[in-house]
Amino acid sequence: MRMRAVLLAVALGAGVAHSLPAGPTIAGCPAFPADNVWNRRLARLPVDPRSAEIVAAIGDGSLHADFGSGLWDGRPIGIPVTVVGRRTPRSRVTFEYASESDRVPYPIPAGVRVEGGGDRHAILVDRDACRLYELYALRREGGGWRAGSGALWSLRSNRLRPAGWTSADAAGLPILPGLARYDEVARGRIAHALRFTVARTRRAYVWPARHFASSETDPSLPPMGLRLRLRADYPIGRFPPQARVVLRALKEYGMVVADNGTSWMISGAPDPRWSNDQLHTLHDVPGAAFEVVDPSALRP
Repeated sequence: MRMRAVLLAVALGAGVAHSLPAGPTIAGCPAFPADNVWNRRLARLPVDPRSAEIVAAIGDGSLHADFGSGLWDGRPIGIPVTVVGRRTPRSRVTFEYASESDRVPYPIPAGVRVEGGGDRHAILVDRDACRLYELYALRREGGGWRAGSGALWSLRSNRLRPAGWTSADAAGLPILPGLARYDEVARGRIAHALRFTVARTRRAYVWPARHFASSETDPSLPPMGLRLRLRADYPIGRFPPQARVVLRALKEYGMVVADNGTSWMISGAPDPRWSNDQLHTLHDVPGAAFEVVDPSALRP
């Protein structure tokens, strides 16, 4: 009788797990579990009481897609993702911020794709182990590799980095789950939050961020990890298809302050199939169309 009850509980548990909506995937791996904070909807979360003050401090600019098709200064527009596997050679990397980096061998192929500009992010997805390796300011140095910082995650885990640690991003968060990817837009839905930058942040971070990158203490400035969403009443029907999918995600999942940079700049992976003309219509969305939300209900 007892064994039957155990088997029934296992069966019911399996049924419940099976009924959960699947989260985003990449290269045959989950882009973190379905219940990961990046993959949680926030349309019903309450507005932060100081939302208007914080949005005003971010600035009166407009949304901008920091990704697209073609080249800018000889490199693809956006943060590229390189898929690797168990046979990809592993390399040791020398880090500027070694005390906050994961000092493990990194699977860096000869043709690794590196972001243009000063940040030079490299995003490496190991499809065999479902692990994510991310590097900031990656460069060749002599016969080896050097980077500002580096981080390793299991794509099947919700584990955060130690408190106070950076990653390849200033907020100590993974970059991959916050990128808009063309394959998602082609399917008609981005089912996760997006990463974005602001010009000035506060010397503070809020969950799930783990690190700050500022000396400013003005309480109206956003801390790292702050989550915003596009207001429910903002009309998006007039936007072209690619932009409309992005805006729908910003209503359903919002965006996360992840780094210092140009305000209202959202991140994505480059792809020749992006329509830059469609993405440029995002410039019509003012920062004032966003609101800060209280994510307390998402915290485990």
